[in-house]
Amino acid sequence: MPANTSSAPRQLGPVSVSPCQLAHLVLRTPNYRAMCEFYLTVLNAKPAFANDLATFIRYDEEHHRVVIVNSPKVSIPSGAIAGLAHFAFTYRSLDEVLGTYLRVGAQGIKPCWCINHGFTTSIYYYDPDGNMVETQYDNMGTEDADAFMRSAYFAKNPIGVDFDPELLIMRYRRGDPLSELIKQGSAPFAPNVMPVRPRTALNYDFRGELLGAA
Repeated sequence: MPANTSSAPRQLGPVSVSPCQLAHLVLRTPNYRAMCEFYLTVLNAKPAFANDLATFIRYDEEHHRVVIVNSPKVSIPSGAIAGLAHFAFTYRSLDEVLGTYLRVGAQGIKPCWCINHGFTTSIYYYDPDGNMVETQYDNMGTEDADAFMRSAYFAKNPIGVDFDPELLIMRYRRGDPLSELIKQGSAPFAPNVMPVRPRTALNYDFRGELLGAA
């Protein structure tokens, strides 16, 4: 006689809930090998699965966080277009973001933007397809970030202030307090140096000239 596999009825109706996490990103690319190498390098990740069709990339407890799909017939848009601006990966500490900058820089991957958004210290990179990838450290918790976004300065400049990563690293190695390093304007570029910024960057107070202004 077959085992009884029935179970008690369950109640299910519409619910108001939010996702528990952002699970993964999937990218189609005609530059398959280069894209795989970029994300494996920048994220210090490993392939959970890889063949000529797709690579599933893992860097934490999730079974995969990024998937690169080999799509040789797709084209890469040129110029400014509507769509995804960038995606971001959070690190546990400022030294992890700066140390990643040093590690990938030694392998030829250079940033396209180094900016303190106030609530994060962020270094961005272009992947081989031109997608922008953010590596960030949270400078403050949610309550302080909410207060910052209500500040007079954020109303004038909601984008951020650029920083010189080499100067920030020098200050970090010197032992300057973290509370100082994470401030906007903590590592300014020299006045005669124009910071590298994304092609689509809007106008903003990139030198922090309005900081402290009434």
